[in-house]
Amino acid sequence: RVLVPGFYDRVRPLEAAEQALLAQVPITDAVARHLTGAPALAGEEGYTALERASVRPTFEIHGMPGGFTGPGHKTVIPARAAAKVSMRLVPDQDPHEIAGLFEAYVRSLAPPTVKLTIHPHGAAYPAVVDVTASAIQALALAYERGFGARPLYFRGGGSLPIVTVFQEVLGAPVVLTGFGLPDDNTHAPNEKLHLPNFYRGIETLIHYLDILGRK
Repeated sequence: RVLVPGFYDRVRPLEAAEQALLAQVPITDAVARHLTGAPALAGEEGYTALERASVRPTFEIHGMPGGFTGPGHKTVIPARAAAKVSMRLVPDQDPHEIAGLFEAYVRSLAPPTVKLTIHPHGAAYPAVVDVTASAIQALALAYERGFGARPLYFRGGGSLPIVTVFQEVLGAPVVLTGFGLPDDNTHAPNEKLHLPNFYRGIETLIHYLDILGRK
């Protein structure tokens, strides 16, 4: 668990309907371990790997520069050290509130011998899409025509700050979809896209625009 006090206070409980949708997704802990290549899975106890990566908030450390990191050894204590972190939030967490809770907690841990500086790089509100919206259901039908199967629904842990803005300003459902596979290594140096999915995706979008145009 994330140890920042108050971090989980506003996390919206998962409704039974969404739990049922999540249960249909065939990404088990064993599948997740196979896809990552990790010897074992870690994370918040009481939740599956899919739940941890989608419906639960997270805290990541992306890098910890500081001190001597070259080859060989050196026993000099570093004068400066840093950490780059991020937190993926879920409805109804407030990014500014969470940032304040994080800073207060880190400062409470820092000894008086350390000068601590925190540099926020950005904040975005979490978003969730209503899968029962007509625009979403139209895409489900387009998937059935393009791929020959109806889609399964689960939240994706990503960073798309504009989604919340679109929802609030436009007052319209936002449709998020993709045509990648779980082993596409998204954003990795060896990222790929399965070519058959690329062409089926084009066909699916053609069907989608046709279905929307007939509504």
